[in-house]
Amino acid sequence: MTSPTTLLVIAKAPVPGRVKTRLTPPFSATEAALLAEAALVDTLRTVLALPARRRVLVLEGRPGPWLPPGIDVVPQCAGGLDERLAAAFAGCTGPTLLVGMDTPQLTPAQMAPALLGPVGGCDAWFGPADDGGFWALGLAAPECAPPDLIRGVPMSVPETGAVQRRRLVDAGLTVHDLPPLRDVDSAADAEYVASLAPHGRFAATFRRLTPVGAR
Repeated sequence: MTSPTTLLVIAKAPVPGRVKTRLTPPFSATEAALLAEAALVDTLRTVLALPARRRVLVLEGRPGPWLPPGIDVVPQCAGGLDERLAAAFAGCTGPTLLVGMDTPQLTPAQMAPALLGPVGGCDAWFGPADDGGFWALGLAAPECAPPDLIRGVPMSVPETGAVQRRRLVDAGLTVHDLPPLRDVDSAADAEYVASLAPHGRFAATFRRLTPVGAR
């Protein structure tokens, strides 16, 4: 059965020196890019396992051989992350769920509740991240969202998630919370996330790049 929901993944192409720079050190820029690619591959695999109406990668940069079939690609717009998120939703109609590339431990079961569409009066879905941000944001009707629902939210600060969720509530939306997840920002995050999903490509890449005694 196909869900009415469009799934968006917002990501940067895994280019050394452009992604996961907070992993350097202890990892080199090339190793950080390999971890970013593995995280993106695992995320896209999860998205493909869900019965979405459409699956879209909102990409900064160019697709590479890591892109599987079944994923449409659209470029990110210019501007800050809040502008890019808002523009991603502006290109969609009907139930839409956006996730990032920083939670490769994500499972289909964790996303599945948001693929039921606007059930039970739910207007929005929100997945908080452990660092105060968010890993998922969903809207039942993004075409009806006010212009300032996402634009102007301070990004990459400890209060990002709280501000974004408050915007949803203040707009009169009924919000359903998804389970909290931990983003991969640091080497400690990478080790923790790899332990949660030991059979994924991210965990395999982390083990390959990290000597046993350094973990």
